[in-house]
Amino acid sequence: MKNAKILFVCSEIAPYLPENDVSVICRQLPQAVQEMGNEIRTFVPHYGCINDRRHQLHEVIRLSGVNLIIDDNDHPLLIKVASISAARMQVYFIDNEDFFRRKYLFVDDAGIPFADNDERAIFYARGVLETAKKLQWIPDIIHCHGWFSFMVPLFLKVAYKDDIIKNSKIVLSLYNDGFEGTFSDTLNRKLTIKNLKPKHIENLIEKPDYEHFIKFAIDYSDGIIFGANQINQEIDDYAREKEKPILEHQDIDDPQNYANFYEKILQKHD
Repeated sequence: MKNAKILFVCSEIAPYLPENDVSVICRQLPQAVQEMGNEIRTFVPHYGCINDRRHQLHEVIRLSGVNLIIDDNDHPLLIKVASISAARMQVYFIDNEDFFRRKYLFVDDAGIPFADNDERAIFYARGVLETAKKLQWIPDIIHCHGWFSFMVPLFLKVAYKDDIIKNSKIVLSLYNDGFEGTFSDTLNRKLTIKNLKPKHIENLIEKPDYEHFIKFAIDYSDGIIFGANQINQEIDDYAREKEKPILEHQDIDDPQNYANFYEKILQKHD
């Protein structure tokens, strides 16, 4: 596969965050896909634990300045960028002081999930898609890694269904990155987006926990990759029942398998 445009939407990425299944693949796969002759863009939230000076992040003024409204509140969107010079790869950081300037990623120092994780995930998804549009760069594939990126499928398939980005295909990589508890019981109010109808989110609103959220994202995806050797069995079964294209867990040392899967998704929807 060559000359495709792949947008990587990551919940974590090394070397800006500690290494784990998600952060390592988000570091290595974009570089490998780019070296095959494709165009890539990589996004990650700008968590407060990321040191701007050490990693030489700087704001991209022309991409910043948009306000995103969530639950009737305006939240400024800032975009920063840094380069991984060894990979000749840029990473875009979605930033907002209210949502991301915290020492921890998804839980507080007592291990309790942040009460506004749903709003943070909504902001991140919208921020990524709005920035891609502003870049005038329309991806063929949007590859989401980690649950924090999994609002993207809903927004793409519903809110952006009439937009220039509407034909992008969604690939989800599933990991063992679950969260405890549930999203806020006001999630339906926060998801007041263009074209959204109650039927679009009824399964998620019924019980907004980790399992239901991942199933919800799977429903709006075009292909599934198992990013870990073993994942939640309920989610594993659900993904297979949907009869969507599936790529079993792969060693990143052979990235051609990922490229072949992207090509399969694109051909399936020609």
